[in-house]
Amino acid sequence: MMNSKSKSKFKIRHLAVLSLTATLIVSGCGNNTAGNAASTGSPANAPSSAAAATTVPAADKLNIKVSFYPMYEFTKNITGELADVEVLIPAGTEPHDWEPTAKDMAEISDADVLVYNGAGMEGWAQQVVDGASGSKLITIEASKGLEIMEGTEEEEGHDHDHEHAHEEGTVSGEAGHDHEHDHEDEHGEEAHAGDGHDHGGLDPHVWLAPAMAIQEVRTIVAALSAASPENAAAFKMNSEAYIAKLQQLDQEFKDGLKDTKRKDFITQHAAFGYLAREYGLTQVPIAGLSPEQEPSAAQMAEIVEFAKANNVKTIFFETLVSSSVADTIAQEIGAKTAVLNPIEGLTEEDSRNNLDYLGVMRQNLEALSAALNE
Repeated sequence: MMNSKSKSKFKIRHLAVLSLTATLIVSGCGNNTAGNAASTGSPANAPSSAAAATTVPAADKLNIKVSFYPMYEFTKNITGELADVEVLIPAGTEPHDWEPTAKDMAEISDADVLVYNGAGMEGWAQQVVDGASGSKLITIEASKGLEIMEGTEEEEGHDHDHEHAHEEGTVSGEAGHDHEHDHEDEHGEEAHAGDGHDHGGLDPHVWLAPAMAIQEVRTIVAALSAASPENAAAFKMNSEAYIAKLQQLDQEFKDGLKDTKRKDFITQHAAFGYLAREYGLTQVPIAGLSPEQEPSAAQMAEIVEFAKANNVKTIFFETLVSSSVADTIAQEIGAKTAVLNPIEGLTEEDSRNNLDYLGVMRQNLEALSAALNE
């Protein structure tokens, strides 16, 4: 007769693999310059407010691997102490660039669950999903079922009309280019990873819009509840508490951005399209989805022209990439630079200040509100 520990392991090992098909492309973003406190294991300021009070023996806990920090935040707020949740991507590594080693793959295979964002964020994930068939590993694509936006493509040789700068979402190509996106299309088809650092035309940064983060949490909790039905009630309670916080955050963004003086903002690369779309803003990216991409002289000139014509006083850059391009444009037009954090990982300063996803998002709201009211 099996003891409780054996029953738990037997249950996990014989669950049907919930392999949620990924829309995945090898993607690329710039090199890390600030450090990432969400290193392999648990971030220093691990969520605790929604944690289940039940103490579970370590041997009976779900072993969950997550790709990068937002997936950790969402998952840990669901499981509390009912699972061991560890971040795969180590400190100092841009999530888009990371590739698992053989050791990492072995650790993923030994886990009960893998949670990843999908939509092209983790180029390596499709290999794991394909390999999970017939194994105990349950894979959860958090962005499954969401409306995934097309990313911006840097285009040359086109005329540009600055009157279109206030279309909600992202101005694609050089600043002010009239490029319509059909956001009604859903990109549910499976994509295959290729070589190079390319998002494959998809924007994976869904977690930066709180309303979409809520949907990711719901996707994760549904799959975890199926994986561990004995903990489903606790997972539901924890997730509802965390979703309430995300709903409050969403309302704060709505209230804080609805009456701003301007609706467009310039950012170093196109990571904030979902946020812009949710709150009626227009992101004007210097580059496309990859901050690694160096804009051409013509593209820089277009951005400078747009900034001067629209009296832009703040150029945004990100925490994990160099600010050199933003600095150059800011100096040219007499503007300042400020941070919009894509929350792909916590910096050492974030950890020292005990910040989490909610805290960093509120910093983003404050920065946007200030820039859009100048």
